[in-house]
Amino acid sequence: MRTINIGMVGLGTVGGATYSILQGQKKRLESRIGAGLEVRKVADKRPETRAKFDVPRTVFTTDAQDVLDDERIDIVVELIGGLEPARSFMMKALESGKTVVTANKEVLARSGAELVALARRNGVGLYFEASVCAGVPLLRGIHQGLAGNNISEIYGIVNGTTNYILSKMSLEGMEFSEALSKATKMGYAEADPSYDIDGLDAAHKIAILASIAFGKWVTVDMVFKEGIRHVAQRDIGYARELGYAIKLLAIGKKTAKGLEVRVHPTLIPKDHLLASVIDIYNAVFVNTDCAGPTVFYGTGAGGPSAASAVVADILDASRSILSNSRMGFESGLGIEATNDVVDIGSLVTKYYIRLRVIDRPGALASIAGVFGQEKISLASVRQTEERKKVVDLVFMTHEALESNVRKALARIADLEVVKEVSSCMRVEDRI
Repeated sequence: MRTINIGMVGLGTVGGATYSILQGQKKRLESRIGAGLEVRKVADKRPETRAKFDVPRTVFTTDAQDVLDDERIDIVVELIGGLEPARSFMMKALESGKTVVTANKEVLARSGAELVALARRNGVGLYFEASVCAGVPLLRGIHQGLAGNNISEIYGIVNGTTNYILSKMSLEGMEFSEALSKATKMGYAEADPSYDIDGLDAAHKIAILASIAFGKWVTVDMVFKEGIRHVAQRDIGYARELGYAIKLLAIGKKTAKGLEVRVHPTLIPKDHLLASVIDIYNAVFVNTDCAGPTVFYGTGAGGPSAASAVVADILDASRSILSNSRMGFESGLGIEATNDVVDIGSLVTKYYIRLRVIDRPGALASIAGVFGQEKISLASVRQTEERKKVVDLVFMTHEALESNVRKALARIADLEVVKEVSSCMRVEDRI
């Protein structure tokens, strides 16, 4: 029986869980592919990880180059994360004729097209299921399960930290700072939470998702991103009164103008399935022409969850090697980044807008006049905090051009009666 030889680079949370699955379930995994699975080399720059995961001394190394130079190795599993040296390791592995399995969303969202080109040129595979939503079989589901469909839209809750924060704000009435503090204490948010709460993590993931769904490589720099720092408890309450929930959505759409790829807090109907996704869970809603709407749901983070996706990729890669075929994510994808992503200024959607305004006669008329001059039609207006000098004015617009909304708000901010443009969020009510 042939043996598939594996080399691992990175033995952290995900790498350690992956190694444990490969060793602890070795016989069952081998029976799934009809071949042996052998971890030949494990590289981690921290010597203490060897004992932690009971890696034999003959297998362990502190130099990743030992993995890349080993001619016996068929599959290199990269699990160190970050852009460099991970990208260089993957490129060297592909150039030397080794299939690569990775969970690295940053490398894929920045250099995916380049890696795909290398994989094709060298006749090897590239697998990255764990890079988006960890153990949820999302990329494989879209790439293979929905291959017969034309995908028109993706709406995803793909960051557990921000979904936890917004859930606490919605269900327990917390302000943003309190919910963030709770997320940090629970271990869901890093000491510096910017990567999550400013939307960068979700932007990496929607770049990869859109690339798989639409067959054109989208890089993270093409993604419009806006985080949740400005979402206040009063926005949560007003949205609820209007029939909406607020979620940080990663959105990819095919339109007549091109591809929309964006991340931002979004008002969605509170009876939509995505509105019920709470805490650290992820969910991705995919609209297709044949299968109709499809939802992928599960925990999108954690060592065991991500490791399950890495092992699934290792098995798929092994089958491809054994059958001398190419079955990785590199098949069916372009090898150049797309130029088809449209600027956020051309977006047409509805908007939720909250202003802090001096309560005096004519204030509303002056604000409404600016909206009208910028071709923005108002669907509703609400005033709160009666008998106070400064009040909230909450507007819901009809569909409007993003660039017009930005111009209007810039002008409105300069009005004497306006103390603050507190919030502007996009509305998606046709999900």
